[in-house]
Parts: sequence; C-alpha cells; structure tokens
Amino acid sequence: MKLERKDILGIKNLSVDEINFILETAESFLEISTRAIKKVPTLRGKTIINLFYEASTRTRTSFEIAGKRLSADTINISSSTSSVVKGETLIDTARNLEAMNPDVIVIRHSAAGAPHLLASLVKQSIINAGDGAHEHPTQALLDMMTIKEHKGKISGLRVAIIGDIEHSRVARSNIYGLSKMGASVVLAGPATMLPRDI
Repeated sequence: MKLERKDILGIKNLSVDEINFILETAESFLEISTRAIKKVPTLRGKTIINLFYEASTRTRTSFEIAGKRLSADTINISSSTSSVVKGETLIDTARNLEAMNPDVIVIRHSAAGAPHLLASLVKQSIINAGDGAHEHPTQALLDMMTIKEHKGKISGLRVAIIGDIEHSRVARSNIYGLSKMGASVVLAGPATMLPRDI
C-alpha cells in the first residue's frame, strides 16, 4: 500500500489502512536513532521546508531531525524571521515557496485550516504540524505509535485523555485516531474544558 493523498492534514480524514501504513512505515525507521551513524538515504535529493508560524521546540526539531536522518535537505522558516513581519500573507508565502520547488512543506499555524488552505494552493505535499485548536495529526500518530509499542495494540484498549480537551488540537486528533483504530476513548476534565459536541 501507499498513501493515495499528497497531504497529511488531519487524522479525521485518514482511513484505518492509511493510519496503519503510516505507523508501520514509521516503525521500520525506529532503529535509525539507535545507530552510531543516524542516517539513511531514503529522502536523498528531497527538500523539506518547516514553516512555523507558532513557536515550537519539540515539533519543529522533531521534523528537522527526521528530515536530516532520512537525508533530506531541511530548511526552517519561522514567522518572526520571514517576510511575514513585513506583511506577507500566507498565500504570498505559499506562492513564493512553491516557486522554489520543495517537495514537502510542514506547517504549524495558529489559524485552524491554514494547512488546508496551503494544500489547495500548492502542488507540494503539505503536512499539518498543528493548526489552531483544530488538529495536530503528526502528534496523534506519534501517540498511537507509542501506545502500540508499549501495549502491543490499540484496538480494544481504553484510553483516557484528561485536561483541556476543548482547546487541544492534540486531544482532538487523538480522539479521531484512537477511535478509528478501535480504542475506547474516555475524556475527563472540568466541564468548561470539555467540548459540547463530543
């Protein structure tokens, strides 16, 4: 199997087969980080742009390290050091980046739907690294992989997500993903922090 879509914008629109394919592919790369030389040629010749409109240490660094370990050329752009400070819009940035012909653009943005807008504008693959209070699919995939690694499965497990669910894009993606994969998801938190629609 291979992904039939060019983008990973959310967990909600991924099928169980696609989630399993992503998790199995990721598992095959786990041992790279334990090697003395942490590099494989899988993405040699590919360019990945990490476009971060929100501050992030772990997510941005994780994408940069992953790209480099797979031999991609990675470029990090943050809004504080880009033409955004001069008034450039996301659409302007998208068009400029598209002209440079990268292969993948990873975007983190405070506005829900920003990765979807970018995906509709450019031919490159877009990966959502968190958009507003909408979704954070890559973190949910990592969470599912960790659960699978420690529990051996996801299906049939009962998983509790506790805290501010209403404003958590990670919680939302985990609810979609874990439910699709057969887990029973329990939410707990103050009533003001639980979404009404769940």
